[in-house]
Amino acid sequence: MYFRHELEENEKRLLSPLAVCSKDSRGRRRWEKPCDVRTAFQRDRDRIIHSKSFRRLKHKTQVFIAPEGDHYRTRLTHTIEVSQVARTAARALQLNEDLTEAIALGHDLGHTPFGHAGEEALNELFPGGFKHNEQSLRVVDYLEGEEGLNLTWEVRDGILNHTGAGKPSTLEGQLVRACDRIAYINHDIDDALRGGIIRSEQLPPQGIASLGQTGSERLNTMIRDLICNSWNKPEISLSKNLYEVTENLRHFLFQNVYIGSAAKSEEQRAKFIIKTLYNYYLEKPDALPREIRKQMEKQDLHRSVCDYISGMTDRYIIMIFEKKFIPKPWEG
Repeated sequence: MYFRHELEENEKRLLSPLAVCSKDSRGRRRWEKPCDVRTAFQRDRDRIIHSKSFRRLKHKTQVFIAPEGDHYRTRLTHTIEVSQVARTAARALQLNEDLTEAIALGHDLGHTPFGHAGEEALNELFPGGFKHNEQSLRVVDYLEGEEGLNLTWEVRDGILNHTGAGKPSTLEGQLVRACDRIAYINHDIDDALRGGIIRSEQLPPQGIASLGQTGSERLNTMIRDLICNSWNKPEISLSKNLYEVTENLRHFLFQNVYIGSAAKSEEQRAKFIIKTLYNYYLEKPDALPREIRKQMEKQDLHRSVCDYISGMTDRYIIMIFEKKFIPKPWEG
């Protein structure tokens, strides 16, 4: 029985004319027989969830490097929160929830250890520069499995354009881009308050007055505004007033959390670890794992080293650094 056909018919019947229906996908990089049970976008979602890159997100930095506390966000919990926010909005806007979820779950697969500090370090080291959104696409196209995950064009487009100068071609991709920002602004405030980096009375008064006193109130206000302002429109956006308030909060986070705060005090050490290991592997490529050395048959050394280091978790890169450069005590 072809359950997929019924799901595809339901999409045609229930979704907005502005949504992308699974049956109308531009397809995959390599043709493959469709699944009998799942739509194309549901299949993409499942492939991302079952990937090694997705599992590694649980030990990659969001704001706090290798946090000791159990309640601080990691790159994985950030991804789950983006997915939850985006799915809620997609359902309300009658967009394709499966496409939205797949983009959200895959958007940060290419992020480095140590968060944006790691991204900055690799951007300085890798010829041509490094951007995590481009690496996320590289992960799903080439690095996961033997031939990549072979995702649909729409999911790949959303992953690539969730940040940066490009704009997603689908409303579902635009939605994930907006919800990524909504999610991290709210949960980074929560983490910064929990970590004592900021105090609640420091938050911009206009933002609190417009959005709410608590994190849940602010998140709810932003999501409702995004839905109402985007309803039946060919573009996803907050209202002008809420956009300005949200940008003000984002600027506050950059000034008080992302740059120069105690939460970022270890960033220079983190960058030192990445730069030291990067140069070490350039000088000693035989020290790379066998599967990475195998990739060098198709690409240059810089690309292989960048792929290897960007895929590491915080704790794994620290372990490798200690193994390579920290002397062991004499036990004789």
